Amino acid sequence: MALVTTAEVCDAHSSLIGSGDLRVLEPVFQIYGRRPVFSGPIVTLKVFEDNVLVRGFLEEKGNGRVLVVDGGGSKRCAILGGNPVVQAQNNGWAGIVVNGCIRDVDEINGCDIGVRALASHPMKANKKGIGEKQVPITIAGTRINDGEWLYADTDGILISRTELAV
Repeated sequence: MALVTTAEVCDAHSSLIGSGDLRVLEPVFQIYGRRPVFSGPIVTLKVFEDNVLVRGFLEEKGNGRVLVVDGGGSKRCAILGGNPVVQAQNNGWAGIVVNGCIRDVDEINGCDIGVRALASHPMKANKKGIGEKQVPITIAGTRINDGEWLYADTDGILISRTELAV
């Protein structure tokens, strides 16, 4: 986001906030990874206590995209760990937002990628491969569609229907 903060984006685009074209996620996420500021087109995924599809996406080339995972807000296990985050970093993902838990925090904090999650949890997820790819999801009080844009920094996370000229 080239030195433009989410606060400045909100100030400059109040009409987009009023119309719903620019939305602010509720401040529920912890910041992980070495990249506190990231942005990119969104890929959505909906899973529950299962990380097979999460890993599958992160094995693909990211091309600057952001994976946004609705993990149902579960705090009973981690649906993202260090190995997939290393893969995501190496495959060119800009960031990952998880409405759920992560693990291997020290490893993730060493990666040059932005990660947001509700919390950390030591237990690993199920491996059944159940979930929905590229579907509308609702996390942190906000509806998010595949293909929208995410902008994150230490102040918060914004979702925009289109790429913003910042």
